[in-house]
Amino acid sequence: MDPEMTLPLDTTKSVDQSILDARDLAALGHDQALSRKFDIWSMLALAFCVLGTWSTFAQDLASGLTNGGPVSILWGLCLVTFCNLCVAVSLGELCSSMPTALGQAYWVHRLWDTPTGRFASYMCAWINTFGWWALTASQIAFMTNFMLGMKLMFDNEWAGASQGWVQFLVYLGITVLFTVVNLIACRKEKVLPYFNNFVGVWFAGLFVVFSLALLIAVGTKSDLHYQPASFVFGTWINQTGWSDGVTWFTGLVQAAYGLTAFDSVIHMVEEIPAPRRNAPRVIYLAVACGALSGFIFMLVCLFCIQDVNAILNSVTGLPFIDLVQEAIGTHGGVALIALFEFNGLGQGVSIMTTSSRLTWGFARDSGLPFSKYFTHVDKTWKVPARALWLQGTIIGIIGVLYLFASTVLTAILSVSTIALTISYGMPILALLIAGRDKLPPGGEFRLGRFGPIANWISVIYCSITTVFFFFPSAPNPAPGDMNYAIAVFGVMLVIAVGFWFIKGHKEYLKTEDAARRILDAQRLEVEVEPESSANVPIKANDTKKP
Repeated sequence: MDPEMTLPLDTTKSVDQSILDARDLAALGHDQALSRKFDIWSMLALAFCVLGTWSTFAQDLASGLTNGGPVSILWGLCLVTFCNLCVAVSLGELCSSMPTALGQAYWVHRLWDTPTGRFASYMCAWINTFGWWALTASQIAFMTNFMLGMKLMFDNEWAGASQGWVQFLVYLGITVLFTVVNLIACRKEKVLPYFNNFVGVWFAGLFVVFSLALLIAVGTKSDLHYQPASFVFGTWINQTGWSDGVTWFTGLVQAAYGLTAFDSVIHMVEEIPAPRRNAPRVIYLAVACGALSGFIFMLVCLFCIQDVNAILNSVTGLPFIDLVQEAIGTHGGVALIALFEFNGLGQGVSIMTTSSRLTWGFARDSGLPFSKYFTHVDKTWKVPARALWLQGTIIGIIGVLYLFASTVLTAILSVSTIALTISYGMPILALLIAGRDKLPPGGEFRLGRFGPIANWISVIYCSITTVFFFFPSAPNPAPGDMNYAIAVFGVMLVIAVGFWFIKGHKEYLKTEDAARRILDAQRLEVEVEPESSANVPIKANDTKKP
């Protein structure tokens, strides 16, 4: 690296942070196209809402109860939390060194700077982007199910909730809503951060309201009772047909899904000031806060379950709705579920925000077809509108599967956890193979001697869980009960490889050329105000690829 790239500490403090952030981004080959509108708290609110751990656990309660029961839900969460914190700090260290919206894929390219590494980076980008599209689709599908499930709370015989065309229309409406909100929210600089702050506060408040409502309802009604601690902390339920060992690992999917997507911060990193310092903090704080809220809320739910068999054989297909209705009553339950749904829609907007930035970042590095078109940032709306509409269209098309094969839709939704987990493991593995001495300097968050330990735990965790998450729900399943996640994932890989040979191998991540174009255009030169000695110039044309 050019020695002029590293500023003395006192000089750095005297430079406007926005100049330093723009220079860091230029060194990675990109212009500052998006404004840094988020502060650390609004970004933490976004990350906390995107994780949505306690509400995600509630939505996916059926999976946890059948794949190990309370033992898997609580103690599996403890294991997943520890491993995900290792992944979070590992990615935080990489993000601190290379803060760019493309994130994991860019890091693979930088650490494994060979033709093979560039191909691996391209595949990582596709896996990560597809994972975020699938994650956004999963949130929309959950909200669709809850909207229709509220109707079933009053009319258990209503057939509309299971009709594909009804599900598709609700799904499509929510997709359009999320896209439009993201489009108009950036017209004013502070609207999107304020929106995320509001959703974050609402989300935390709703956690308290739900917890207290369930505990008070069960504690004050004579016909209700709390489950004993032996059930909450020590009951094992295996209704899968797999051995207990396999069920333990497949049961981790609930906790993993609720703690997946903390890379939202990475893909929004170009919209937060001082990302080398702030981004890693937000990443590990989001995981810690999500895990704590999720553990507490699962404790509340497990203590308040009245009839385990009724919950496992849910009338609505959503055990959490049945749990709330049984404890609080129909009218009170509907009111709380409506608030839950409202908050879930806010979370979905945040998820789509992150997904759109990754889509835009991938296009900016010439990874998508017609990349130049989708790289455009609308000057009126101040948002990558074309990338937004592209992913909205793709996510809407996914919903068409409601009309034909719900099992394939389920596979697409479940593959989000698998895809994101793989995208986390790839750059960490690349770092271990290349050697930690290859980590570019300049990062303000370093793991030091704990780095190799955290990195290896991360890689082992990502590898093991990926294998088990491809397992079907039961051994020797019928065709309709197969886990088609591996088929969906395989199709995505084939498409990605096809695009690589068509165009990607020619244009993807030509970082040095991109940097030269930007630097020639900007010719940025800033003189630092002297604090005690002569001025120290910072020139963009001093910035070279490290």
